[in-house]
Amino acid sequence: MAQVSEEREDRVDATGDEPAGPATSESGEASRLSAAGTAGAEVPATPVAEPAPEVVKKASKAGRNLPAAIGVGLLLGAAIIVSLLTVRFLFIGIIAIAIAVGTFEFAGVLRRVADIKVAVIPVLVGGQAMIWLAWPFGREGALTAFVLTVLACLLWRLPGGAKGYLRDISASTFAAAYLPLFGAFAAMLVPPSDGVGRVLTFLIGVVASDTGGYIAGVLGGKHPMAPTISPKKTWEGFGGSLVGGVVAGALTLSLLLDGHVWQGIIFGVAIVLTATLGDLVESLIKRDLGVKDMGTLLPGHGGIMDRLDSLLPSAVVSWLLLSAFVPLG
Repeated sequence: MAQVSEEREDRVDATGDEPAGPATSESGEASRLSAAGTAGAEVPATPVAEPAPEVVKKASKAGRNLPAAIGVGLLLGAAIIVSLLTVRFLFIGIIAIAIAVGTFEFAGVLRRVADIKVAVIPVLVGGQAMIWLAWPFGREGALTAFVLTVLACLLWRLPGGAKGYLRDISASTFAAAYLPLFGAFAAMLVPPSDGVGRVLTFLIGVVASDTGGYIAGVLGGKHPMAPTISPKKTWEGFGGSLVGGVVAGALTLSLLLDGHVWQGIIFGVAIVLTATLGDLVESLIKRDLGVKDMGTLLPGHGGIMDRLDSLLPSAVVSWLLLSAFVPLG
């Protein structure tokens, strides 16, 4: 009843008049009884049924299916760890699969929502070339494959005519850069002799940033960081990300790669900044398209693209900083 009363008060405040209905029918009932008495007929009072209290479903403060999200996260983490501890180059295969699925998701959403036609086949084929050529040839292999992919997109879209050509080519080039080119930097962490340590430093830094921000945001998030882009992201959550990322960076870089603690602190701060940027960019893209998630493949998470958002830009920065801090072995 308290909930109903509050809603009635809100409506009175908004309109200046109380709405008609069972809750405001007392005067009408009295008038009818008075009229009946005047006519000499006795009319029994009809009890007015009180509206049932509304059941207000409280949304989970976590904002998602937490058990499913944890389960999927553990399965993905186990697959990555097994690949790294057995044949570490299998991790490149995991990257390649994730990028291919993410490309399908991204292209599908753009087509359904905005009628933007990404050159899917050139981006898929070129994307795999970027990732696998980054293994033996490093940056040169990835960048060469990227340039050829853009050229292939330009040619692929020619038969479609002038209408929407620039729009489709722009989206195709963005997809090729944002997904496989960024992903190629994660693949470049694997080949050195200490590649397992490099990959783990990168992944643990991003996971610690995301987890620290999530916990701090759920427990004490009150001040929105970017309310027009991602209303649930708060400055308290960002502080939690900084704590998690810096601690993870200091520990992993010093213990796994024989680096210095100060290097780990710089690395941790950089990862938090790029992971947060990735989250905000993904949120902005989804807001622009009017979708909640890019896909439904991962219960509790959304699609593959929804999990790659903080990883992709962080892979670029991880490769750059670890190459500068720790000599390649």
